Amino acid sequence: MKTKLYVGNLAYGVSNVTLSDLFSQYGKVSKATIIIDRHTGKSKGFGFIEMTSAEEAQAAIAGLNGALHEGRALSVNEAKPRPDTEGTGTSLS
Repeated sequence: MKTKLYVGNLAYGVSNVTLSDLFSQYGKVSKATIIIDRHTGKSKGFGFIEMTSAEEAQAAIAGLNGALHEGRALSVNEAKPRPDTEGTGTSLS
């Protein structure tokens, strides 16, 4: 079962390939995505990794959370699903 990880405090020059390479030492990476600001086209300094197993994901968290990469201490943990935003508007009744 694939496990999605959040990776924060990334240097702004980190690419999807660099991120994938960093995590591949802990297991198979099925997807690596740096989040890009749609207005500036620049990295927002965080991204997501999909690992092929929960065990590999836990190994990556243990090995990389707090580790320095390009002079920055990474924040790595399991990604939390986005909160459901449906129904959060104001009622007009």
